[in-house]
Amino acid sequence: MPIHRFPIGQIVRLKSRKGLSPKAADIYRITAFLPARDNSPQYRMRNDDVAQERVTQEVDIEPIADAE
Repeated sequence: MPIHRFPIGQIVRLKSRKGLSPKAADIYRITAFLPARDNSPQYRMRNDDVAQERVTQEVDIEPIADAE
């Protein structure tokens, strides 16, 4: 079973916006771990600024540096 690379609370960015609405957020906070799909861990993520939630696979996100 694959291990989740990003911890809950981590801020991440979608690697690609292909197929997304122009209004869709690209930066999210990990809120939950989900079972793997196609051998890639999945996450539930949320962007509070635009009140959007989504589920995505680990291969589709990357970490971003915390704002300091």
